[in-house]
Amino acid sequence: MITRDDVRHLLEGDSDSVLVLVEGRTEVVEPAALDTDDYRGALQVITRAELVEQAGSEQLSDRELVEQAALLETAVAELGG
Repeated sequence: MITRDDVRHLLEGDSDSVLVLVEGRTEVVEPAALDTDDYRGALQVITRAELVEQAGSEQLSDRELVEQAALLETAVAELGG
């Protein structure tokens, strides 16, 4: 499940950070990590840049963090992730 803390962590990450779903858990990683064995096959949910564009800001209230988490959770569910 994607939480507001996941969204917050992504926003606090480097500009090229990525939120991924791997083995049933979410993690924020750098793109280079996706080529490692630990993250091979991980589902890339959203990049930090995409999140900022989608949300319209880098600074989100708690309510907005929850809303973004719900949107991302729905998107993953629709993919069957």
